[in-house]
Amino acid sequence: MNPESTADTGTDDALVSRLRLIEDQPLDQRADAYVHVHDELRARLEGGDVSTSA
Repeated sequence: MNPESTADTGTDDALVSRLRLIEDQPLDQRADAYVHVHDELRARLEGGDVSTSA
């Protein structure tokens, strides 16, 4: 098994667990939690766009 895919699976499982917890919250708290998750994911994805050339 590819070590990267194992790490991705762990990350995916953590995200799914987190989303399940969010779904159990009242609507107003749920909305705030989804905004936070969105911001984290966007920052992570945009961070991958940064060139690391020296």
